[in-house]
Amino acid sequence: MKKLFFSLVLAVFIMPAMAQSWGALQKQLNKQPAWQKQDVVVLLDSIGVTVDENGSGNFDIHQVAKIQSPKGALAYRVLKYDYDPLTAFAQFTRVTVYKADGSKKEIDVKKTCDYAAPARAIYWGARQIMIEVGKLDTGDIVDYEINKKGFTYALLGANFNGAGGVGSINIEMDDRFIPPMKGNFYDIVPFWVTYPTVSKVYTIDAPKNKDIQYEFYQGQCHSAVRMTPDRQILTFSVSDAMPFKQESNMVDLFDVAPKLMLSSTAEWKDKSLWFNKVNEDYGSFEPLPEAQKKVDELIKGKKTEMEKIAVLTHWVADNMRYSGISMGKGEGYTLHNTKMNYTDRCGVCKDKAALLISFLRMAGFEAYPAMTMAGSRIESIPADHFNHCVTVVKLSNGTYMPLDPTWVPFSRELWSSAEQQQNYLPGIPEGSDLLLTPVSAPENHYFKLNVKSNVDAKGTLTGEFTVQAEGQSDSPVRRAFTSGYMTQWKNAMENELLRVSPEAKLISVNYGKDPKDYQAAPIKITMKFVIPNYALTTTEGSLLMKPISGQLYSSVKSYMRVNTTPEEREYGFKDSCSRLLEMNETLTLPSGYKMVQAPESDSMQSDAADFSSSIDQRGNKVSINQKLTLKKRVYEAEDWSGFRSAVLASKAISDNMLVFEK
Repeated sequence: MKKLFFSLVLAVFIMPAMAQSWGALQKQLNKQPAWQKQDVVVLLDSIGVTVDENGSGNFDIHQVAKIQSPKGALAYRVLKYDYDPLTAFAQFTRVTVYKADGSKKEIDVKKTCDYAAPARAIYWGARQIMIEVGKLDTGDIVDYEINKKGFTYALLGANFNGAGGVGSINIEMDDRFIPPMKGNFYDIVPFWVTYPTVSKVYTIDAPKNKDIQYEFYQGQCHSAVRMTPDRQILTFSVSDAMPFKQESNMVDLFDVAPKLMLSSTAEWKDKSLWFNKVNEDYGSFEPLPEAQKKVDELIKGKKTEMEKIAVLTHWVADNMRYSGISMGKGEGYTLHNTKMNYTDRCGVCKDKAALLISFLRMAGFEAYPAMTMAGSRIESIPADHFNHCVTVVKLSNGTYMPLDPTWVPFSRELWSSAEQQQNYLPGIPEGSDLLLTPVSAPENHYFKLNVKSNVDAKGTLTGEFTVQAEGQSDSPVRRAFTSGYMTQWKNAMENELLRVSPEAKLISVNYGKDPKDYQAAPIKITMKFVIPNYALTTTEGSLLMKPISGQLYSSVKSYMRVNTTPEEREYGFKDSCSRLLEMNETLTLPSGYKMVQAPESDSMQSDAADFSSSIDQRGNKVSINQKLTLKKRVYEAEDWSGFRSAVLASKAISDNMLVFEK
């Protein structure tokens, strides 16, 4: 009776799902002349979910796509779908091609290929189903259905396209299909589309006793709720959806594009308590004698809590490889135990976090796991929009400090500031609400470059520079030492000069006794160099050259890779990190030469960025100075004017072709 009613509801709200019931949608397409030029138009993209009492879901995806060009035909000649066999089962149940000439072709779903999905770094046994549709012609319509049963857990690499199946999978109920937080259901449904879509629909049929809370973000949809004595049916739909217009360097689509979030979990605190309990019950952080010995060795001589926390965090970050090996049942939401992590010395983010928790506990600290979402915002609806796991440690003042051993290998930070302004949820005994990491001050990530050079009348530039960096600026400057062979260190330094000019020569370099020891102090490198023909010369004897300070260490200057062409932005945007850059250059000219340009200075301030600069000449010395302060990692659209102006000003002085005449 329940499934019969569900079918009737689908018939009302998403139009009949049976073959060729999308005729009305095709007529609607014909009223859109502009859509006729598209490679593909999706007539129907529907997802139906039936939720069981235990929280397991029966999913159904039904898509009908009209092919309108050879490019579109190529996109649909093979259909693929990913699933995780630890938590779900998926299969194609029907694939039909309605040819443009009026004939119909049924694809034999028994020929579906089910194989290990391509994997890199995470080897959890994910699978992929694929079926070949074959040659398609313009005007053909591909109509297919996929069934899936189970659930998708965030840290398992959730398939947020919501593809799934309902009802027709003939397999018995299996424990693997029951979500770990038994009885709870959530879903995260993107409502943006790849191709123009006539009708996109999501319907959920759940027990009436489940309090499904939901919100549709960043757009509008038609919604409806219907009740039966023991079920609730919620339907959400949009019509005539166009692909979301994206901007370069914009925030994640989940932060700006239409999406639906649903959850039967009452609040984030419930998820926090569950995450704590499931890992404590499993024994993820039980001590191990050989690991205890390593902890004692590491903290020996360390007097403060921060010294102990730092040495343990960095050891786990640097000594545990990122390579995910499946533990079988429970993988994805259960953290590997101390023995497995310490013995294998490999795992994904959750396992590196787990080993750090074990180390901290063996050192006398109170520490727990936390879930976060690297890349996009987490909403107030407690749906598992997570893709990353970290650690929190309780300090002596009672506050919890986040640590991330996955993102800080060979970094001077304990929590990567590339993750600032990021939500996270600690799994602590008392439970926690959703938290947000603060902005890291630009001064924590300074990059300072001081250049003293001489140019002769032939254009040869000779001089030296000293670079100093900290935080997120330290890491790219130091990378040659932490990831490269010692025999190649000097070559790596010379390569920095060769990026400026292929004629550059490194005379000497001083990077200290052990630049690989990133914990000792911020990086400091001094290089002496000569670059023949750096300055262009004219027949009249003039010299033309760019300040070399603006050409060095482009790897640190991530802001230079932000597209500053648009004058306005509709959406927020991102840089890699907040940052402070100070670049000062003193150039000594040949006797009698003067700068053609008049001395100049500039200064600007905003909530997003500050900038100041000056160029002037005194005697035969030219000073080129600039200071750029970038105040955030994630910016709002209204920050664009201030950010863009400051970056353009920095680019202008860096690329300014200075002219000197005798």
